[in-house]
Amino acid sequence: MIPLHGQVSPGFEPLRSAFSALLASGAETGAALTVIHDGSVVAELHGGWRDRSLTVPWTPDTLTGVYSVGKPVAALCVLLLVARGRLGLDDPVTRHWPECRTPAVTVRQLLDHTAGLVAFPPGLPATAFADWDLLTSSLATAPPAWEPGTVAGEFALTYGHPLGELVRRVDGRTLGAFLRDEIAVPWDLDLAFGLSPAQIARCADLVPAWPADPLGEPGSWKHRALSSPAGATSASVINGPLWRTTEIPAVNLHSTATALARLYSLLPAILPANLMTELTSASYRGHDVVLNRDVTWTLGMQLEPDGSWGMGGIGGSCAFTDPARDYSFAYVTHHLADFTRVDHLVDTLNTIL
Repeated sequence: MIPLHGQVSPGFEPLRSAFSALLASGAETGAALTVIHDGSVVAELHGGWRDRSLTVPWTPDTLTGVYSVGKPVAALCVLLLVARGRLGLDDPVTRHWPECRTPAVTVRQLLDHTAGLVAFPPGLPATAFADWDLLTSSLATAPPAWEPGTVAGEFALTYGHPLGELVRRVDGRTLGAFLRDEIAVPWDLDLAFGLSPAQIARCADLVPAWPADPLGEPGSWKHRALSSPAGATSASVINGPLWRTTEIPAVNLHSTATALARLYSLLPAILPANLMTELTSASYRGHDVVLNRDVTWTLGMQLEPDGSWGMGGIGGSCAFTDPARDYSFAYVTHHLADFTRVDHLVDTLNTIL
């Protein structure tokens, strides 16, 4: 029997049924879901298995790698420094990182994916993920792929390194240490970049079940953005110690669903009102050359036509806030597939509300 645990508030039983059906059908093999509505947790569920052989049950404290769901978390660390007056959104990056040879790039353009630093040098091995200085210096010396601010292309693997280097130059701590000290511990949120041995012991194995090649067509912007360093979609890399212990802030946040839902619900308490407006308002509207679709980027998140804002990660994890319906939603999964599971759960939730 497939394990399913947790609670839903009265009236939200269809959400539990929808989650259970995903497990029963095999569309999901291990995941967790948390919804906070009107300030209260109305769903906190976890089910299935956390290991590749589907023998170890998912537990409330299972940590999951959530890929790009971590990008807004990296952005939040930078925005906290903005809130404290340590740097400005329209500062040239070179003011804080002199080695950066692209004086036209601003902090804002790093945050909204328009700076043009869309890919690391081609052909790097997976071991390069552990070399922070190599990767940051490669971005510092790279010419932007376009005039900064004119085109968007999701910094699929690169997003966290320039932001983390800004944090290090301005504050002295790594982005992972800053996240721990300034957000995770003070707000009691179970999330991290770069895991301790105790945290690794709670990790779910990520199980690729990609519906198509996640790297995209060779030569495409998506392929360039995701293929170097190698291994970002390979089970042997993303379940290994290098990936779990290293800070790769664009893609290797590890978290629980409850921590992500609580983070989104707490954002107005963490950031001042002016920066909440910046975080959740459109900064760029138009075509994204990496995603190959139209998108609205905020300073770290995607803004959807219905007014919700947040971020999904390749493989199906997702966290966002729907201000019109007053809820924060987080779903984390180890079964790396598409977003049909999230869509089904969100449709069920919206029908309830």
